[in-house]
Amino acid sequence: MRVSTPTRIGLRILVLLYLAVLLAVPIVTILWRTFEPGLGAFWASVRTPAAISAFNLSLLIVAITVPINVIFGVVTAIVLVRGRFPGRRLLSGIVDLPFAVSPIVVGVSLIMLWGVHGWFGGLEDLGIRVIFGLPGMVIATVFVTLPFVVREVEPVLVEIGTEQEQAAATLGASRWQTFSRITLPAIRWGLTYGVVLTVARALGEFGAVIMVSSGFPGVSQTLTLLVHSRYIDDHNTYGAYAAATLLMFLALATLLLMTVLDRKRPTAEVAVATTSRSSA
Repeated sequence: MRVSTPTRIGLRILVLLYLAVLLAVPIVTILWRTFEPGLGAFWASVRTPAAISAFNLSLLIVAITVPINVIFGVVTAIVLVRGRFPGRRLLSGIVDLPFAVSPIVVGVSLIMLWGVHGWFGGLEDLGIRVIFGLPGMVIATVFVTLPFVVREVEPVLVEIGTEQEQAAATLGASRWQTFSRITLPAIRWGLTYGVVLTVARALGEFGAVIMVSSGFPGVSQTLTLLVHSRYIDDHNTYGAYAAATLLMFLALATLLLMTVLDRKRPTAEVAVATTSRSSA
């Protein structure tokens, strides 16, 4: 479809205005109010014990969530692509469930399951506290980030097919050798991209985590909960802006990493394909 020059320019201006209203103006406003008192005030605000604890807890949840989603995400992707079994479409739909369900609903469901009066509430008697503790926050984060690794690895597995894996099995390679030397190198870029998306989603999760967290500073308060607590409970507007800016910097670093990987991804895939042809 051919579009006239004035129409094309008008559409571009409309898109830029749309992005400015939704993204640029709020971000610039937060940055302005954060750094208006000076860099020293920002540094002092993010160096408080509550902020340091929230930062460490957020990273700890990410550090636990990512390996869990990598292991089960890769296994699930392989099962969905390589397997042929009744209920496969149902399993594929369940993987996308976190995209459709509200995080608040996820939090309420976890309370009904793992709370004192829930199905697995007996764990409290054994000294294992899930709800209002780190395990509940990890479970909530794992749930909302579950689809990313699966959906990034799945199309790569479809693309590479099974020829090389079958050849390795014919030559006597075990399943682990086939996976580690054939499958894993082939899916590494999709897996890496899924990990980056998982990190970004885990850092910014709020709805599900706030339902299963006590929210006490220094105990079970992540960066997102710290922003909420400072702004709503403590009426510390500047502290909320500072914490939000710190969270924004982490998100921008993740976005930058995602952009770098996205640029390298096609080049790496082409190089792998070229090497395979040369070896053949």
